[in-house]
Amino acid sequence: MLGKRRPSRQRSGVSGLQGRSSEPPVRTTDPEVTAVTVQRLAHDGRGVARSASGKTLFIEGALPGERLEVAVHRSRKRFDEAHVRELLEVSPERVEPPCPHYAQCGGCDLQHLAVAAQRQHKQAVLVDLLAREGISLSAPPALLAGASAGYRRRARLGVKVDAQGRAHLGFRVHHASRLVDVEHCLVLLPSLEALLVPLRQLLARLEAPRQVGHLELVAADDVAVVVVRQLRDNHADRQHWLAFAREQGVAVGHLAGRDAPVFEWLGSAPDLAYRLPGSGGDLKLCFGPGDFLQVNEAVNAQLVATTREWLAPLDGERVLDLYAGVGNFSLPMAADGAHVTAVEGNPAMVERLVDNARINGLPVDARQADLSREAAVVALLEGIEPGAVVLDPPRDGAAVACRALVERPVPRLVYVACDPATLARDAARLVHGGYRITRAAVADMFVHTSHLESILLFEHCERQPPSQGV
Repeated sequence: MLGKRRPSRQRSGVSGLQGRSSEPPVRTTDPEVTAVTVQRLAHDGRGVARSASGKTLFIEGALPGERLEVAVHRSRKRFDEAHVRELLEVSPERVEPPCPHYAQCGGCDLQHLAVAAQRQHKQAVLVDLLAREGISLSAPPALLAGASAGYRRRARLGVKVDAQGRAHLGFRVHHASRLVDVEHCLVLLPSLEALLVPLRQLLARLEAPRQVGHLELVAADDVAVVVVRQLRDNHADRQHWLAFAREQGVAVGHLAGRDAPVFEWLGSAPDLAYRLPGSGGDLKLCFGPGDFLQVNEAVNAQLVATTREWLAPLDGERVLDLYAGVGNFSLPMAADGAHVTAVEGNPAMVERLVDNARINGLPVDARQADLSREAAVVALLEGIEPGAVVLDPPRDGAAVACRALVERPVPRLVYVACDPATLARDAARLVHGGYRITRAAVADMFVHTSHLESILLFEHCERQPPSQGV
């Protein structure tokens, strides 16, 4: 599936870390309204306050310093979840949400907070999570950021048909399974946002709209892509989608079947690629349906540039890139003169990586390996003896790789993380194993949301390159 998400992890609740507790809630049928003062933001962007009895309250849409009337809608053993009934004193950081769907859509949960304050919060979250593991940073994390609107080049849209036969297209309602119909989206690239209305109009014309599970939108460099998740094939609707592709100048992919879906392009297969700056000019990275693609092009380019800067000079350096994907970090480092061994678990992505190295004329050693096996990672470290390692794991983190890197340490290690909690866990293992954090940055990949990406540079205390000293 084009734009397939990386595996998610069970998210914790009491700390507010990226989600909610698994503890079953008790829904309050007659909520008590009470006035509270918000003390701080939880990691997931909810306001934190104390009730009159001293119980912790997590309040959606509340900001630090605000005094407000709230009503509890879910009661749990150790904390309650509440919503704002009335603002009594307003934070100077509060802004009018720029998206008309903000009150319902579950996508952007921080639009009521000024963008600068959103980013300060994310930097504080990284510092706090590391501190909980006993790790302090020598300097505040740097910020990697881009535009606050029109940045998202990948999205999944839900499709539902109601009892009256009306087709709905949009994103999920906050904390619910029903959809919010959207005609505009603040964060989508304009080329993708322009498809929202035509797509809804097309769904209304389909013979079997209930057989459409969802739609995926992806913007490659030269073409916008719509992938239709078709639960059961329908010949007449195929023709509708072909006509849509011609009318809108987009590529349409068809993923049909329930249990073993089969993918095909309706019409000519497009050239799916994006570009990254390299030392000798732009690099072309091709990707395919199912390949992971960072959602924010500008911030991704900054992540890659930061990695190259922190590991410089790379000319002649042996680098091991784990979870390499289609070569997002491998190819720019190879263009800097590094001898890169790129390792990825997905065989199809390894093939794409090989092709991308060939297209760009770069000598990358691409390999497939199961990075969930510590022995496999140790074998790579022993066989290559890298001077630097790059980790860009999925949300579950890189616990196995970090154990191997403690057993077989390397001079320098860059860890790029899409989940700050697992990053903090893995960082603690590395620090206890002889590494120290020398650089840190937060990447605001998903503006207006509480999600944050981060990047750390580790150096081993006893294994430094001769030019750097101890």
